Amino acid sequence: MTPTTSTHDTPKTQEATMEQRYATNPAQIPGMTTEELRAQYLVPELFVPGEIRVVYTHHDRIVLGGVVPAGAELSLPGYPEIRSDFFLEHREVGIVNVGGTGTVTADGEVYTLVKGACLYLGRGIREVVFADADAGAQFYLFSAPAHTSYPAALVSPGEGTVRELGDQLTSNRRTLNQYIHENGVKSCQIVMGVTELHPGSMWNTMPAHTHDRRTECYLYFDVPEDSRVIHLLGERDETRHLVVADRQAIISPSWSLHSGVGTAAYSFIWAMAGENQSFDDMDPAPVTDLR
Repeated sequence: MTPTTSTHDTPKTQEATMEQRYATNPAQIPGMTTEELRAQYLVPELFVPGEIRVVYTHHDRIVLGGVVPAGAELSLPGYPEIRSDFFLEHREVGIVNVGGTGTVTADGEVYTLVKGACLYLGRGIREVVFADADAGAQFYLFSAPAHTSYPAALVSPGEGTVRELGDQLTSNRRTLNQYIHENGVKSCQIVMGVTELHPGSMWNTMPAHTHDRRTECYLYFDVPEDSRVIHLLGERDETRHLVVADRQAIISPSWSLHSGVGTAAYSFIWAMAGENQSFDDMDPAPVTDLR
């Protein structure tokens, strides 16, 4: 899609605050309470009207963010925690809209994102501004350090690499849209896409897996208000779970498996960064091995 020239007024710049989450190791899991697990791995409030919320995890130095313009224009600031004058000075970012149609303006070029669309912005873009196009846009950000710059790219729903996975008999029939990956939109290390479960399916993946070379984060969305997703984490012989609501994110370290089942069908954004970009580089965790 060809971008257009911005006619935005001066955007709102909020105080640059970033929550930090330090890295953990598997030996900590057995002694953690539910509250400690939630404080470490669950990001419960990314989407606040009129705000940009960001969380930095020291697992692969990933930054997660949520942007809700709510009728304003919000400018992505630099943050002291990443030692940069502007956010993408040393980073790249994948952006997926999980709300109404909105726009992202990158150094004057305007990109329109419908719900489920994905925009990649590379290292070196100085100004990023978020706004509504109709109403209710909600942007999810996934950012990682970048060693070079790749071109910006917008992918609409269904235009990426589409894979049909699972089976209705095992309650995990799902459509997977790969957007940023080694055979799609180019990036330094981000791999990102959106998966939609079919009606009657609840498992986002089973058997579960780990990939010791990458951190993966999930954002669950389109979870009905009266439903929840039970997200599994931890090592295969020392599993734990978190109860996750709509538009809440999970940080999954490289040593942790990640799988979930909902009380209704839902969608989720999966995004990874780390050693490589091979989607299928994973170590299966058969259900018979889980404890």
